[in-house]
Amino acid sequence: MPLDHRLTEEHEQLRRTVEEFAHDVVAPKIGDYYERHEFPYEIVREMGRMGLFGLPFPEEYGGMGGDYLALGLALEELARVDSSVAITLEAGVSLGAMPIHLFGTEEQKREWLPRLCAGELLGAFGLTEPGAGSDAGGTRTTAVLDEATNEWVINGSKCFITNSGTDITGLVTVTAVTGRKDDGRPRISSIIVPSGTPGFTVAAPYSKVGWNASDTRELSFQDVRVPAANLLGELGRGYAQFLRILDEGRVAIAALATGLAQGCVDESVAYAKERHAFEALQFKIADMELRAHTARLSWRDAASRLVRGEAFKKEAALAKLYSSTIAVDNARDATQVHGGYGFMNEYPVARMWRDAKILEIGEGTSEVQRMLIARELGLPTAA
Repeated sequence: MPLDHRLTEEHEQLRRTVEEFAHDVVAPKIGDYYERHEFPYEIVREMGRMGLFGLPFPEEYGGMGGDYLALGLALEELARVDSSVAITLEAGVSLGAMPIHLFGTEEQKREWLPRLCAGELLGAFGLTEPGAGSDAGGTRTTAVLDEATNEWVINGSKCFITNSGTDITGLVTVTAVTGRKDDGRPRISSIIVPSGTPGFTVAAPYSKVGWNASDTRELSFQDVRVPAANLLGELGRGYAQFLRILDEGRVAIAALATGLAQGCVDESVAYAKERHAFEALQFKIADMELRAHTARLSWRDAASRLVRGEAFKKEAALAKLYSSTIAVDNARDATQVHGGYGFMNEYPVARMWRDAKILEIGEGTSEVQRMLIARELGLPTAA
């Protein structure tokens, strides 16, 4: 029996709806936000009203009752036009709300998920630290339980945290060392820190190469006190939690990268038709379409496995590695197709070129993806 890769009617309707929104609402406005390095609150509010931030969450918590395939479709369509908007949605769902959905208590879910699903609040995930990257073994942030007050006392810093400093950021889930294992390795736990908590400081936005209309900050914690009940999941399970979050997030980033790659094709086709491109450029655009099509098959395969409850770690790493690589390739080639105009910020491909490189770094570098793939194939890897 042949495989059927067609979307369900519901998924296709969602895809078309987001495609229309991206072209009619996002495209005409996002360039100005991008050049001003300004967060697009108006666009984000509309995305919230559409239910995009609640796509993969149950209706009982204010979600849309969809799945990760639905989220990926939305991300791909948004990224065909702009990646800043797409990464705001991706991080808000995969890193902000999903940890609470997967690991939170019923009380934590009731408190946070309805507003996160509505896009009224954004959540962030504080994992990466200066000098340590995403290596949990290098975590220096600590959380000590003050038994007298039954509060966690958090000290440390985080860097490169998306959605952490907007006017609607409601919380950051922070990974911190809460003790040591018998072998001396750190015991990592996850703790919810609401925005505005005394001692929790959000730095000014980074000056970035790309994603200029998204919010990325460094965070510091100086004797930050939150209730013991803000522990997310089991004590000492923070490392396992973020591994699962990153596996799922790679599927989402792969969809986003595919969208950027397809956006490069869209812009190049339109430009080539206007300029009557010669054969060499037509071949280049054909190769770009091949890459985007293959990347789409890859991320949808990983998402389908995730939705069915099957193992998907290797497929997520494959999709993330390939899609991020070809996003950079397509952005470079789209710039070449446009010639001198590709170097002008008024053209979307210039923005796509600036946005593409981070896709080979965030949610695990390309080197990390190759390590994961090798490990899943049973090959020996460094300890």
